[in-house]
Amino acid sequence: MHSQLPQVALLATLMGLSAPVMASGDLILKFHHMVGVDGAYLGAANPIRGVNGGGLPWVLESAKGKLEEDGELEVRVKGLIIPESAGRGFNPAPFFRALVSCLSVDAGGAPTRVNLLTDNGAEVMIGDPLRGDARIEADLELPEPCVAPLIFVTSPTGAWFAVTGAGSLAP
Repeated sequence: MHSQLPQVALLATLMGLSAPVMASGDLILKFHHMVGVDGAYLGAANPIRGVNGGGLPWVLESAKGKLEEDGELEVRVKGLIIPESAGRGFNPAPFFRALVSCLSVDAGGAPTRVNLLTDNGAEVMIGDPLRGDARIEADLELPEPCVAPLIFVTSPTGAWFAVTGAGSLAP
């Protein structure tokens, strides 16, 4: 009888009868788009999850990244700049940081928002910083649970230049 137990366990697994187990490092969010700050989200007038927008419009060529359950974050942006139409045509920030915003619950069970800002510096910039290309990698202590995460690319002081999403914020 005992010789059949491994076969029964294998059959149950193949039939999908075992409960799924999430391993550390499982993917929470993967993205291939971000939208630059613009319109009503400029400055402090309409913060998203408590994060103020940059003071001028920002655009970007491309973005991609991922956030894993164990807090591993990777963000890559290309061409994140203030456009010529806003009087610049380049990135004036010395470097970018990333911010992860999760909805969670506190110790008493009340809804809460947790914003985690990376502590990186200029090492994330790729090539000429004026071009706005960067690769941000960080290990963050995510809250449990981390529901509806948003990923921002920010200034060194935490104002956001780009956020996960697609489309345009301009009217």
